[in-house]
Amino acid sequence: MTLPVSRAPLLPPTEKPRVVVEHPDFYVVHKPALWLTHPVRARVDVPDVLAFMRAETGERDLAPPHRLDRETSGAQLLSRDPDAARRFFTLFKEHIVGKTYLAVVHGAPEWDRRTLDAPLGDLGLGGANRVAIRQAVVPNGRPAVTDFRVVGRRAGFTLIEAYPRSGRLHQIRAHLAHLGLPMVGDKIYGRDPQAFLDFMETGQTPELTARLLLPRQALHAARIAFPWAGTQFVAEVPLAPDLQAFWDGVPDPG
Repeated sequence: MTLPVSRAPLLPPTEKPRVVVEHPDFYVVHKPALWLTHPVRARVDVPDVLAFMRAETGERDLAPPHRLDRETSGAQLLSRDPDAARRFFTLFKEHIVGKTYLAVVHGAPEWDRRTLDAPLGDLGLGGANRVAIRQAVVPNGRPAVTDFRVVGRRAGFTLIEAYPRSGRLHQIRAHLAHLGLPMVGDKIYGRDPQAFLDFMETGQTPELTARLLLPRQALHAARIAFPWAGTQFVAEVPLAPDLQAFWDGVPDPG
């Protein structure tokens, strides 16, 4: 079964995008959770960073060389002119841009560092899976490698840094689920197999948020790095306030 685009109510974002770095060629913007990167016709009810920044700056040439999912917060690039857009296209095509994420997961891994080299592809409908877009580690999948590092441990939860070496669909979320470390708030790869189906039907209800512990997946783009104008550019965006508040609220086992 192919799920329709949700027409159920969505929670309105509580933050607005803010500029972290203003460079002559690009912006690094903190994209809040629940914002799209760019307009999507099927989801006209959801605000997007590109339209917001074009309105704020008056710069019509702004363009996103990459995209963060609606529920993911953190560092979003916007090129400021066509030349910069072309240069970013090459950097991303050649996999020269490094992106580091932070994720809050259920569980406690026995390791502090782990590299997972496991191919990802469509899981396929049937059995326990009723979500068409769900990815999984499958023998005939596309190569996918993610480096993981434990940043912090709390009672029942772990804060993990993830560095995807490849850029597969839902790579970090699918790899964490494969390791038995489902992301907090994740409707597709989390602990509740019914969550995404309920979300498509009812939207983000208080009951669903209570089941998932957060109204969105606990994934944050914390750092982006790439060569530019002869130097290595690096920008960091601190963990989003909602994820920081959740993490701070978890008891410290020490």
